[in-house]
Amino acid sequence: MNPILRSVARHPAQAAFLVPRTGTQSIRRNATVASQTKPTGPLAGVKILDLSRVLAGPFCTQILADYGADVIKVENPNGGDDTRLWRESGEDQIWKANEAGTKTSLYFNTINRNKRSIALDLKSEAGQMVVLELARGVDVVVENFIPGKLDKLGLGYETLKAVNPRVVLASISGYGASGPYAHRAGYDVIGAAEGGLLHITGEADGRPTKPGVGLMDMCTGLYLHGAIVSALLSREQTGQGQKLDTSLFETTISILSNVGMAWLNLGREAQRWGTAHPAIVPYEAFKTQDSYFVVGAVNDRQFGKLCKLLGVGELSGDERFITNNARVHNRGVLKGIIEGVMKTRTTEEWEGAFEGSGMPYGPINTLEKVFGHPQAVARGMVETVESGAAVNGEVKVLGIPVKFSGTKPSIREGPPSLGQHTEEVLRKLGLSTDVISRLRKDKVI
Repeated sequence: MNPILRSVARHPAQAAFLVPRTGTQSIRRNATVASQTKPTGPLAGVKILDLSRVLAGPFCTQILADYGADVIKVENPNGGDDTRLWRESGEDQIWKANEAGTKTSLYFNTINRNKRSIALDLKSEAGQMVVLELARGVDVVVENFIPGKLDKLGLGYETLKAVNPRVVLASISGYGASGPYAHRAGYDVIGAAEGGLLHITGEADGRPTKPGVGLMDMCTGLYLHGAIVSALLSREQTGQGQKLDTSLFETTISILSNVGMAWLNLGREAQRWGTAHPAIVPYEAFKTQDSYFVVGAVNDRQFGKLCKLLGVGELSGDERFITNNARVHNRGVLKGIIEGVMKTRTTEEWEGAFEGSGMPYGPINTLEKVFGHPQAVARGMVETVESGAAVNGEVKVLGIPVKFSGTKPSIREGPPSLGQHTEEVLRKLGLSTDVISRLRKDKVI
């Protein structure tokens, strides 16, 4: 007998509300209750059960939440998402301690806004039954367990589909659900290494360099959020959900772009170029008197304009640099000439010289300059939300990068505390105070 049903048989009073229903009730959509703050955006009304943790999955579900989806985040009662504890030096001073004496983190706050949190032990039969009951009324379930783990918990796709044929199960793993590496653990830097990104990132004569953020995790979340929306559109035509399966490894391969294509079609092994480009010269960061200035000339016309701005107009007619092919062949000589000129002025002075030229250019900004940038301010890339976990009652968050003219997304509330909405969600499922107390006593919630 299925362990879920076996638990129901042993504890009929406690679990009667979780007995699989028959008829149209089993495929009703959007049955969970919306957040207290009414979501707005193109996905308002979509219900998501988020079983993921760390970065790729939570980043995906936060995008969907920003777009209006009602996201219920399921966390382990013993500590919750690991990222709640990933604090940088000096961070403790901005957070309050909760009842357990622990504090939240900026990392967790980065990727979990606009969500509700329930604390639930997925290893317990009662916890699994709660998940199945929640799955009846949601549109999407997102998870990033090692492939096969969800099935061992009695919560695999076939089980979810049995209680809700319209559900979309979106799975993230290190290497994908099939193949010889399927059961290997996967992390951002491992995906970047195995998928070749670290091979092509860094200075030409230096060691491989990891991007400054978890790029492969976030790219995977970006891919998956689009796939989820596509699956929901498909469901409108077919009436059926489906399983989506992606991985950090496959994401990394897919973004190798022209570098990957050069290997596939020319057998050309890639190399590291620092900030330079393998096929366009000049196109990189040049040292100035006080920092770095990035400029690119993607055609001969732009190169001529660049030479004039630098005060070396004669270079555009030099045989060594007259075409892009020639410049690629003589990149070392050209870089030395350009950087020699660049070092005679400060970055700010070069910005003034390039202003209004129509050329692509820009400084390598510190974060202080990024968040004080007039364009970042004009485009609303910093917002402030209330936070009970913060000492000053609020936390600044990164803005939404895509603007909608009609169904506008919104940042409605900060990340939840661990299990903040457990009782609210369980009561909406029909659990009594006695049953909730029993689950809490048994450490299910």
